[in-house]
Amino acid sequence: MPCRPPFLLRNIDFSARVAPGVGLCLSITALAIGLEKAQAALFGRAWLEALNMALLLGVGLRAIWRPAPACGPGINCCARTVLNIAIVLLGASFSVGAVRAIGPGLVAGAMGIVAFSLVFTCCVGWLARLPARQTLLVACGNSICGNSAIMAAAPVIGADDDEVGASIAFTAAGGLVVVLGLPFVVPLLGLSNCAGGVLAGLSVYAVPQVVAAAAPFGMAAVHVGTLVKLVRVLMLGPVCVALAVTASAWRAREAAEGSRLPPLTRLVPWYIIGFVVMMVVRTAGGIPAGLVVPLNHVATFLTILAMAALGLGVELRAIARSGRALVVTVTISLLGLLGASVALVRFMVGG
Repeated sequence: MPCRPPFLLRNIDFSARVAPGVGLCLSITALAIGLEKAQAALFGRAWLEALNMALLLGVGLRAIWRPAPACGPGINCCARTVLNIAIVLLGASFSVGAVRAIGPGLVAGAMGIVAFSLVFTCCVGWLARLPARQTLLVACGNSICGNSAIMAAAPVIGADDDEVGASIAFTAAGGLVVVLGLPFVVPLLGLSNCAGGVLAGLSVYAVPQVVAAAAPFGMAAVHVGTLVKLVRVLMLGPVCVALAVTASAWRAREAAEGSRLPPLTRLVPWYIIGFVVMMVVRTAGGIPAGLVVPLNHVATFLTILAMAALGLGVELRAIARSGRALVVTVTISLLGLLGASVALVRFMVGG
């Protein structure tokens, strides 16, 4: 009997390792979609979209039950790889013309919000006496794109695992509050659906959460919110370069040994590059119009799956054990980001 090719054996082994965790996330996803449909049937609309529901279900399940170690690889796969694939596929829903449509003013405003949030968070962290490295992690996470920004900035500034873990836990918890609260806050502020999408793009800390926060305001809001968020995410490269240069200046010995900046794929996550490529291909007519809607449905399903995994990764006990300085910094940083975003939306978009 001929031997199976090594790559096939590796694929089979990988599938066996991720199956338990993926199965758990799929179960949460199915329940979230079912609850969304039940809300629509009972109340005429879904007050909590499946994206938010999956996140809440994941957090709630993790609070009362820790998944078995065998589920770890699959949960991580959904929270990272599946999430990144969903973001790439989401690029097929956009075109370069749509990016231009948000206007140079809003692009500049989004970049300004990132700069403001970085400086504001660093000031808050300094006043709260939070260690400098952890302050920078929180600043990057809240200002740019959550976990991805934290993971990209950590090796640049030499942060350790504990600092990274605590920062991710707190920014994830803060981001969850913003995602769930924004659909209720926007109507109270008297903002239009389009303005709600822009506000989500400016203030929500990660790309899939922007989709979840903007979804109640319609697909147009999702599109503009994601495009605004994309501008913030693309700031990750320049920010990491600046951090790397600053870190090299601080660490003279490493600079003397010829420390190098991280490669482009670390400065700008590959899924953002993929998103832009898909958007360019769509603009050039490389994606048939009939495939756009199916790709968008697939991206939405994968995002719900990833949200379930992200929820399973929020450790409420670890958050409760973290220090007061971290709590204060994350909380005030988010409030400052929200306040600045609301002011910009009212100035540039109106009600």
